Amino acid sequence: MQFTSFCLAVIFLTGLVQIDGLLRRCYQCRSRGELGSCKDPFTFNATDVENEPGLSAIPCASGWCGKVIEGGGTYAIDDYDLAIQRMCVQRGPDDNMDRCADTIYNYKKVYMCFCQGDLCNGASRLPSLTLLPLLAVALPLVQMRIRD
Repeated sequence: MQFTSFCLAVIFLTGLVQIDGLLRRCYQCRSRGELGSCKDPFTFNATDVENEPGLSAIPCASGWCGKVIEGGGTYAIDDYDLAIQRMCVQRGPDDNMDRCADTIYNYKKVYMCFCQGDLCNGASRLPSLTLLPLLAVALPLVQMRIRD
């Protein structure tokens, strides 16, 4: 009986981790050169948003966040003309794949990244690891331990 309860609890918790949430948020900010808190490396997380001026986490109906890097081309001497903007975009790429590429945005050539997920347009991170493979290994080990 305890083992069944344990298995149900693990399955329930795994389901909670797998849900991305109904409401996704994106960081919204803009920095130019060394000014502002939007520049790379982006060192903030969801708890820092309230305390940092010019940085917010906004609800995003589309679920797609973006990051635009404008200026700072290969011939730039310094980062003075480099602008970074993070925002919610109305829709993502047609194939629904996260990506970064050179594109035209507001009539300017920029480097733009699209991602889908809660606050995904912050610092780069490792893709979330699904717990199912881990669960597949852990459950037999727990079963063996209970039998002993």
